Amino acid sequence: MLKLDFDNFLNATGEIGFVERSLASLVYVNGLPGAGLQELVVFESGEVGQATALFEGSVEIMSFSRTPVKVGSRVARTGRLLEVPVGEGLLGTVINPLGHSVNALKPLMNVHEMRFVEVVPSGITSRSRIKKSLETGVSMVDLLLPLGKGQRELVIGDQKTGKSRFLLRALLAQVKVGAVGVYAIVGKDQISIKQIETTLSEMGILGKVVLVVSNGDDAAGMIYLTPYTAMTIAEYFRDMGRDVLVVLDDLTVHAKTCREIALLGKRFPGRNSYPGDIFYTHSRLLERAGNFLTTRGEVAITCIPVVETVQGDMTGYIQTNVMSMTDGHIFFDHNLFSEGRRPAIDPFLSVTRVGRQTQTQLKREIGKELITFLRDVEKLHNFASFGAELGEHIKRALAKEERVRQFFDQTAHDRIPGPLQIIIFGLVWSELWEVKSEIEIRGDIQKIIFQYESKPDYRKRVDAYVQSCNSVGALLKRIDGFNTSPSQVPGEAK
Repeated sequence: MLKLDFDNFLNATGEIGFVERSLASLVYVNGLPGAGLQELVVFESGEVGQATALFEGSVEIMSFSRTPVKVGSRVARTGRLLEVPVGEGLLGTVINPLGHSVNALKPLMNVHEMRFVEVVPSGITSRSRIKKSLETGVSMVDLLLPLGKGQRELVIGDQKTGKSRFLLRALLAQVKVGAVGVYAIVGKDQISIKQIETTLSEMGILGKVVLVVSNGDDAAGMIYLTPYTAMTIAEYFRDMGRDVLVVLDDLTVHAKTCREIALLGKRFPGRNSYPGDIFYTHSRLLERAGNFLTTRGEVAITCIPVVETVQGDMTGYIQTNVMSMTDGHIFFDHNLFSEGRRPAIDPFLSVTRVGRQTQTQLKREIGKELITFLRDVEKLHNFASFGAELGEHIKRALAKEERVRQFFDQTAHDRIPGPLQIIIFGLVWSELWEVKSEIEIRGDIQKIIFQYESKPDYRKRVDAYVQSCNSVGALLKRIDGFNTSPSQVPGEAK
């Protein structure tokens, strides 16, 4: 926890206040006539807080202390706004929202710069059109719901539907291509935090990720601060010329914390008792992401906020609020999850607004073919449910759908590079795998991925082949080279 010298600030400002009332995370202080909004204050115990409202003769302070502040405690102004340390030394660490390592045995090293947590988002003149594709390694997303670097894409769904697995896989894919990951864990329990840290370590990417965490039993002020600290750290790496992927997990807990603080402060409640400025609270956070023009070229902060639904209801206040300020959403359906789909993404209820403009012509055509086919086959399922006798063309379409589902089905640690997604699509679409069993198809997919990851020459030839195809027709012409040997590039002599 941040510790400041009370006596030094008391002597520097010459103002002293006394706590007259303490309501959980909100403290009301008499005195401090020169206090300003967002100013940092220090209690005589060494704990800190932030001024959130000014009244005649008193100041409302949001405390960052886990233990309640005692009535009668002395308070001093600091004349400073809240800052957190940033630097390369944060990579691979787990910190709290005030920028201190949560592990006392692992203090932060090589962190010398301080940055304000509250900043005005960069204006339009410093931003550029989103042009580069952001690969997640998840075939369904990369082909049907593509993301661009600098995009803000909401991930939405019920608890335990595989959202965290997708987020970790996206981090893995981006770290592999040189980006920095910032994962904000907002108000979760210790077990969830440890699981995410352990998974990142097992993936071998913890050293390229910064974890900003707050526990469910932390002060409301700490939970409120978590995503803002994460975005501040992301802006530092952006200014160093490095693309950043920020995960905010999740804004539902953050919104509930904002509601708690607002109701304790007797602010006028709006819909569902959330404060009227909850839209502003989240939008000024998400506006800090984007594709930026910097002295080091175009650098992107891609933001993936997470919002939880209850029984698949996407129409809640916070859900629709965050939808309206993002560039699309990926919906995880609990029914699909129960059926065994991994990832349990509903492509018909999911949207991406700017990702398609970053795709190649071939990928756009593949996405169009797939989504049209899946819509058509959905109608066939409705027809088949009446018990009608199925014609041969319907049976072939349903069998093809099953192969497409197997292609989209990925385990928690599977990451399929973009060129291989195109190759595997070609094998599925050309019906070369029509006679193969599910086990054989999965085995061939794993062989192709292994060859691509382990043999540079093979990878180079596959990449060149994919780049030479500008349409689905051109892709399918020579795709049969994979039918007999997954280690062979299409068009090569067998």
